[in-house]
Amino acid sequence: MKQGQQRYPGASTKYWYGSKYPGSAMEVNVGVLHTTEGTSLPSYGGGASAPNFTAVPDFKNQKLVWYQHYEFDVSSRALVNRSGGVETNTLNAVQVELVGTCDPSTSKKWGGKNTRHILWPEAPDWALRELAKFVKWAHDEHGVPMSSSVSWKAYPASYGATSVRLSGGQWNSYRGWLGHQHVPENDHGDPGALDFDKVLSYAKGFSSAPSTGSGGGSSSSGSTTKYTVKSGDTLSSIGKALGVSWPDIAKDNGIKTPYRITPGQKLTIPGKSASSTPAKPSYEPFPGTGFFRVGRNSPIVTALGKRLVALGFGRYYSVGPGPKWSEADRKAVAAFQRSRKELAGDADGYPGPKTWSALKVPKV
Repeated sequence: MKQGQQRYPGASTKYWYGSKYPGSAMEVNVGVLHTTEGTSLPSYGGGASAPNFTAVPDFKNQKLVWYQHYEFDVSSRALVNRSGGVETNTLNAVQVELVGTCDPSTSKKWGGKNTRHILWPEAPDWALRELAKFVKWAHDEHGVPMSSSVSWKAYPASYGATSVRLSGGQWNSYRGWLGHQHVPENDHGDPGALDFDKVLSYAKGFSSAPSTGSGGGSSSSGSTTKYTVKSGDTLSSIGKALGVSWPDIAKDNGIKTPYRITPGQKLTIPGKSASSTPAKPSYEPFPGTGFFRVGRNSPIVTALGKRLVALGFGRYYSVGPGPKWSEADRKAVAAFQRSRKELAGDADGYPGPKTWSALKVPKV
């Protein structure tokens, strides 16, 4: 999964909770939509139950005003996570709260269409287009599939243990967009019968990916090449090695969730005429602890700093990462370690083999 821009363009960080409640680093491939069941930006208990983003309707200008509370690739806190089950907040899911309601009876109490709020199952086109811009950005910057294979059930029938709520296994393997009503271990039914097909239609219309001009089919243009899948390959690793968006590879080859590929399978790689031989492993092997001492100067230190910034820990750098190991590097590593359950007990700020493996620092 590619590491894209962490901040949604134009989003306000006035209510930032990533420092008060540090989350876990993720590579997001799922989007979860909520409704706030209110008419203004929630306080989220000071951040204790905050999502990554909140979208507030601006009726005068017919747009959504975005607030960002966490980095895109850092877990937020808007889902229930029961002990002994699957992970929810931390399972590669970016969460978006839409200010408004999914409940027709609540809308009626608020005065129906005579008051300024959005009943999201009946959202105006301008609001769906604004949401589609975010969906398109999440795809372009982070590879979140512009797809949804779930049914969006109307509230209140969507509440509780319904036919549309995913099992633990389905949740673990899901890729694309869904609602709070689909997440296991949760009872909520939001965002109701949101017309997400229309959102996807708008998002694909906004797509900046080259078009074949055929009105359908491939999402890419230019020459193509063939690639033979090898043992251990994933669409993400193939795409990264060949410089192609992996969702485009999936689309051009008719590969659907859970995006299974098998050794020996022949893939068409869109828009590339270069060699189909994949690059060598793209992550830096653990270099040993000697690189992470005061005054040590190495491009590996720079690569580590850049990776920490990409994962959302850039606030510790006043002037950006550099080749000389510093206290800023140590603090950023310690914050990353605290954000990962398996590393939290050793959050001294110095990368050992386990921390290094979790960081996945690109080769220099």
